[in-house]
Amino acid sequence: MNWDIIAENLGLYANGAKLTLLLTVASLAISFFLAVPLAFARNSQSRAIRYPVFLYALVFRGTPLLVQLFLIYFGLAQFELVRESVVWSWLSSPLVCVLIAFVLNTTAYSTEIFAGGLRHIPVGEVEAARAYGMSPLTRACRIFIPSMLTRSLPLYGNETIMMLQATSLASTVTLLETTGVARNITLTYYIQFEPYATAAAVYLVLTFVLVGAFQLIERRWAGYLDHRTG
Repeated sequence: MNWDIIAENLGLYANGAKLTLLLTVASLAISFFLAVPLAFARNSQSRAIRYPVFLYALVFRGTPLLVQLFLIYFGLAQFELVRESVVWSWLSSPLVCVLIAFVLNTTAYSTEIFAGGLRHIPVGEVEAARAYGMSPLTRACRIFIPSMLTRSLPLYGNETIMMLQATSLASTVTLLETTGVARNITLTYYIQFEPYATAAAVYLVLTFVLVGAFQLIERRWAGYLDHRTG
């Protein structure tokens, strides 16, 4: 065992963990604001609105995230139109490509989660909001979205953890997040177990923190559902 090497490189793991958290938080934050309106569109009575969202979610949930990342990072570079466009300065950055892939992927999953939460809102809550004369926007902000988020917390918590662990794929396009750091140490010192065991421990700690945070949120905001179903 060569744990001394790991001790000497703890600073690299700290930087890798910071990038892991950055990718996770940024991806989830951006996707959240995209997924909420898409969830309403997913449940729209209009096929012209509902079907495009359905197809988007089907494509990004039905293909591996790694393939999506490679298509964005490596695939787009083969098109001259893309290379000569103003967006190339962004698309040539591994960080930007990773964020685009992560956001598109987790938005697809979050949209389906939130759409399911909307479908489980009791009809009585909707009718009460209409009886008070609330406008559609007011109903969405005061009734639909809070109720949707409350009912979606368990599944969305799982998606958050999956997104955290999926950030390990960023190492395939040269980003030194937690897994990337472990890979570099493996290649530099020719040791296998210790670098990846340390990376696993980092992910475990971060996952434990996220699970605890969502449990606190669920107890605070979703406790009344237990009483109603108990």
